[in-house]
Amino acid sequence: MDAVPARNGEPYRQVISLPNPPIEDFASGADAQLLARVANDSMAELCATHPDRFPAFVAAVSLDDVDAALAEARRAIETLGARGIQVFTNVAGAPLDRPDYRPVFALADEHDLPVWLHPARTAAMPDYAAEDRSRFEMWWCFGWPYETSVAMARLVFSGLFDHHPGLKVITHHCGGMIPYYDGRIGPGMQVLGSRTSDEDYSGILPSLSRPHLNYFRMFYGDTAMFGGRSGLLAGLDFFGADHVVFATDAPLGPIAETLESLDRLDLPPDVMAKILSGNARRLLRLHPGP
Repeated sequence: MDAVPARNGEPYRQVISLPNPPIEDFASGADAQLLARVANDSMAELCATHPDRFPAFVAAVSLDDVDAALAEARRAIETLGARGIQVFTNVAGAPLDRPDYRPVFALADEHDLPVWLHPARTAAMPDYAAEDRSRFEMWWCFGWPYETSVAMARLVFSGLFDHHPGLKVITHHCGGMIPYYDGRIGPGMQVLGSRTSDEDYSGILPSLSRPHLNYFRMFYGDTAMFGGRSGLLAGLDFFGADHVVFATDAPLGPIAETLESLDRLDLPPDVMAKILSGNARRLLRLHPGP
């Protein structure tokens, strides 16, 4: 996530995190935990060496071993100064709402720091049952927003935010599909279970303490939309200006184009200031800027 873009003479600064692929996709056991530890040590060193460029980093963990991941996240936050924890939308194919992953969210909530939710999907997940691979990089273009949306819904319907009402989760690509489909998610899912005959969902919505759509607005969305404008409008309308943070998917996403897309929205100065740096500083509890 890019916390503070260069504007009005203020230097461009980045909060750094590991990119794809998730550690769980290529390592396990002690090897995976070692990789997370090395990554956190290296990011902490980079922040210490260049504090004006990298004010903070996000803790890397491998949920292959949850207890070890919790210990590493704690070390990264309490000893190295990490300002949150990054997880991916699935753990080597396992859904993120499984009860054994709940302590990771509890740890972030305990420290009042955000969880970064990054999509994870590869070409090995086909678009059609008759094929064995996704074609034309649809696994990335549409698959990643879908991954994000499903993970968000699973966390909501699992009751995560009732257990941790102060939890802050930052979603990549401005909340995936969620801002565009508020009608399908809200009224559409009000009849959850009516389309399913082989599983009983009748107790899900009554178990939640609030209307289910309200929980989706608790997430944060970033601006990593590859310079797109309409997605930003939808995200701002759905999440609100206090829940959108600047990011470009750097170095893969375009920084200049993202700034230009925000400029084209002609937002009030106070809203722009929140998106460019204010919300990130608040979420990460960083010192106020100039």
